[in-house]
Amino acid sequence: MPEKSPHFVHEIRVTWGDCDPARIAYTARLPWFALDAINAWWETHLGGDGWFQMELDRDVGTPFVHMSLDFSAPVTPRHRLMCQVDPVKLGETSIAFRVIARQDDVVCFTGKFVCVFTVASEFRKQKPPAEIVDIVTPLLVDVTTV
Repeated sequence: MPEKSPHFVHEIRVTWGDCDPARIAYTARLPWFALDAINAWWETHLGGDGWFQMELDRDVGTPFVHMSLDFSAPVTPRHRLMCQVDPVKLGETSIAFRVIARQDDVVCFTGKFVCVFTVASEFRKQKPPAEIVDIVTPLLVDVTTV
């Protein structure tokens, strides 16, 4: 029996409406796809809570302080976009994710996304809550060996 992958993968259906006249996904859609995948990661690992619920129900904000993308192949509606999301660093007040987006096993783009933890109602930086530390720590991926 194959071993279960430690990576979280979120499937995105790229549609005709996501594309430009060149018949590839609009560049602006690619960060949206990655953010949708990260939100799905949070929903899965917090038991259904995504960013919206984190903000309202837990008073935990995670605004972005860094985003970067490297493109390697066009994204089209031909195949599902499989977005692998891995937490790669949990800092004193931040979390970093790596997203690897593939179509038909071809890497289309990779990205790094960093959020800072805040007390949402005060928009004040805070340490990650203990529950989040407990969830994230065993899932951290060492990007220097992957």
